[in-house]
Amino acid sequence: MDSAGIYTDFTGLTELKARAGKDADASLDEVARQFEALLLGQMLKSMRQASLGEGLMESDQSLFYRDMYDKQLAIHLAQSGGLGLADMIKQQIGGGDKPGPGSPRGVDDYRQQPIPGIRPSTPAVAVTAERSRPEIQRTAATAPAVPAQDPVNWQPEEFVENLWPWAREAAEKLGLMPQALLAQAALESGWGRHMIQTLDGTSANNLFGIKADRHWEGEKAGVDTLEYQHGVASRKKAFFRVYESHRESFQDYVNFLHSNPRYQEALESVSDPARYFSALQKAGYATDPRYAEKIDAVLNSPQMQRALERLKTTVAQPL
Repeated sequence: MDSAGIYTDFTGLTELKARAGKDADASLDEVARQFEALLLGQMLKSMRQASLGEGLMESDQSLFYRDMYDKQLAIHLAQSGGLGLADMIKQQIGGGDKPGPGSPRGVDDYRQQPIPGIRPSTPAVAVTAERSRPEIQRTAATAPAVPAQDPVNWQPEEFVENLWPWAREAAEKLGLMPQALLAQAALESGWGRHMIQTLDGTSANNLFGIKADRHWEGEKAGVDTLEYQHGVASRKKAFFRVYESHRESFQDYVNFLHSNPRYQEALESVSDPARYFSALQKAGYATDPRYAEKIDAVLNSPQMQRALERLKTTVAQPL
């Protein structure tokens, strides 16, 4: 049977159902491969999403055909042996070598079984203590409550409100306005909706696009990014720092600037955000020739102004 048909239309699913009615055991292999193809497709999709954005030559049409290619590739991989998931799936749904009479068969029984290979999550404080740098302080007493909402779904008002405490904390150390830092973070992360991701799809919490240079000892996330050389953009692979929290990203941003002498002129210009970001760009913080201009546009955008107006009702002191 053509597996692509099962994957893409209802006719193939009907044929598979009829086949299962006649010979359930014989159809288990095909069903398991189809499930594996779906899982492989999701893996490919997550890998595609782990980038800073679309390429210069990409369009809606090219993305559409790329998705079609990924689906076909997932089917081909599953039919060619896959990753070994099909055998485990077949065993779970009732085929293959059964582990014993107590093997879970129903949905309720299946939910009660522990998932193999998954360990209980380690407390965040214990994990960060192993790889944190001394100047980044993260303790149970000072760690912020994690916002329940995913930053991917934040509106600009929520982006500003949720990050305001850490922006103000960092801005006080720099002598800069908190909203200026939030404007830079909004540009780098697309208001939190296009955050750099690690290979497993979790957020790197990197709000300022700081790369993982040779001095960085923590986790890294490799993604495709646009780099400008002599005004010409090109797509390159780059590695960025991964943080445990948004607060740590703000803290490391301050440490990064203070530890690099080339940003001294920028630190001396914090009283004027426009001059500050121009000095950052001149010092090589970003290769985009319009970097400072774009941050200024975000800082004075209607979205930022609405967010700051809303914030006035939630903070106890003037902005």
